[in-house]
Amino acid sequence: MQSRRPVIMLAFGFLVLAVSVLIAYRAMVLQDKARILVRHTLQVENELTDIGRFVTLAEASQRGYLITVQPAYLQSYRAAQGRLPGIMATLTKLVRDNPPQVSRATELGVLIERRMAILHEGIDLVSAGKGEEAFALVKSGKGHDVTIRFSTVLADMRAEEDKLLQGRAALAALRTDYARVVLVVSFFLALILAFFALRGAMARIVALDATIAKLNEESHARGQAQSQVQQLQKMEAVGQLTGGIAHDFNNMLAIIVGSLDLARRRLRDGDTEKAVAILDHAQDGADRAAALTAQLLAFARRQPLEPKTLEPNRLVGGISELLRRTLGEQIQIETVLAGGLWRVHADPEQLESALVNLAVNGRDAMPGGGKLTIETANSELDERYAASHEEVTPGQYVMISVTDTGVGMTPDVIEQAFEPFFTTKEVGRGTGLGLSQVFGFVKQSDGHVKIYSEPGQGTTVKIYLPREAGVAVSVGRIASADVPVGRPDELVLVVEDEARVRRVSVDALVELGYGVIEAANGQEALTILADNPGIRLLFTDIVMPGMSGRLLVDKAHETRPDLKVLYTTGYTRNAIVHNGVVDYGVAFIQKPFTIQALARKVREVLDDD
Repeated sequence: MQSRRPVIMLAFGFLVLAVSVLIAYRAMVLQDKARILVRHTLQVENELTDIGRFVTLAEASQRGYLITVQPAYLQSYRAAQGRLPGIMATLTKLVRDNPPQVSRATELGVLIERRMAILHEGIDLVSAGKGEEAFALVKSGKGHDVTIRFSTVLADMRAEEDKLLQGRAALAALRTDYARVVLVVSFFLALILAFFALRGAMARIVALDATIAKLNEESHARGQAQSQVQQLQKMEAVGQLTGGIAHDFNNMLAIIVGSLDLARRRLRDGDTEKAVAILDHAQDGADRAAALTAQLLAFARRQPLEPKTLEPNRLVGGISELLRRTLGEQIQIETVLAGGLWRVHADPEQLESALVNLAVNGRDAMPGGGKLTIETANSELDERYAASHEEVTPGQYVMISVTDTGVGMTPDVIEQAFEPFFTTKEVGRGTGLGLSQVFGFVKQSDGHVKIYSEPGQGTTVKIYLPREAGVAVSVGRIASADVPVGRPDELVLVVEDEARVRRVSVDALVELGYGVIEAANGQEALTILADNPGIRLLFTDIVMPGMSGRLLVDKAHETRPDLKVLYTTGYTRNAIVHNGVVDYGVAFIQKPFTIQALARKVREVLDDD
């Protein structure tokens, strides 16, 4: 009986091991199911994104047709009309296991049908030669409530899927850990069985256990060390960023404060001409501070973009003369523009700024002069390329590259080139934010940017922007001297909770010739609107205590649907800017703004019929 005990124990051990293996297999099956759920949620989010995009394309296409009466403008509308039913069918099928999402999807389908019906009604009116009735339909705001509800339901569905994604990702991670634990238990059971089967090898097994324990300890220690290093790197990056911001802003504040102090002294002495020159110096410092803020927002991907469908060749050709004046005679500029180039959907001003930044960087890399080449081409980033660049989505892109024949970069410099305030230039030759601004703009535009360079061989920076199928708009430059003015009967209501900022806006509009009434908050503004039916424009800040600018506009439009609106703010993410893009049909001016910029924007809104 005693001799049979080891055999019985060994058989029992194998049985336990077999059970452990089955449990591990079950855990991996559950893990795979959790991953399938995660992929399912991601697919639902993709369908929601496509729905929002096609509805926006349909609206833009219909408005283009109303304005031009050109059938070509209806291409995107018809594409959306054909694609939306299929996408909605797929979405409904995907969420059928989630009753709240099924309800939202049903409502979303109804809202899409209503919105498309309203768009179709406008198209039919124009096709029948009833253009004035079609524009009256647009001005009536008939589709406003549908659009608002559509955006709300779409956002609710995305929020639900985000919540599901978090939960399912956590479940997948938990089941992965569970599988690992079971496998570890099975491993130790195998060790125990080996102990009974090979008693003579006990000494080596004990040594192996000790080694495993030591490795686990070293692995734990190494993990802690890596976490500490990562934390130190993060703190160093934050320190570099804040230090750079403080340094540059202190320099600009020194210019502004010092110049204003000097101007005040000159005015006391009656030297007006000298005071004006000094105030120009202060203005330059303020402009540089505003530009730095814009660069920081671009790097953080928080700048409000106003994208349009563009022809890149036309934009590149349009800035060639500007670059020749900016870069100087020592730099030879060549453009290589591809035939049949695709269109892109991007903010023209920010794209132009990015190209100018790259061109200036190229000039600085060629102190003795050289050649700068701007090239465009159609390009496709395939699955293989995307696999080595996590942020890239495979697909068709328009490539715009800027190449210089300068000193080039080493690999370690390339690795840090997009970091804020990193620069190889001498003190005073740059902020180190130029490439950071380019990087932030391209990423916010769903694009990709890549640097190719070798020391002594020059540098090429390639920008990839997604292909857009829409009709390109004409983007022209507004002369800086063009300052349109208003009339006293064009009454503007300025709503701003910060008294000093409100004073500046009011004085600027009065200077431009407009009649102005001011309000310190939304409730006061609603009272003034009720008492003054002659107000033509509501100029409001977005972020205000109590009642936001967006809520104020919604309430004002209940009684004055024809009231024109111009928003302003220094920073906003959710009121009128979503995913970094200003909402369609919204007029917006970023703080701080010049009188010239305000004059053009106010005139543009008032004249937009």
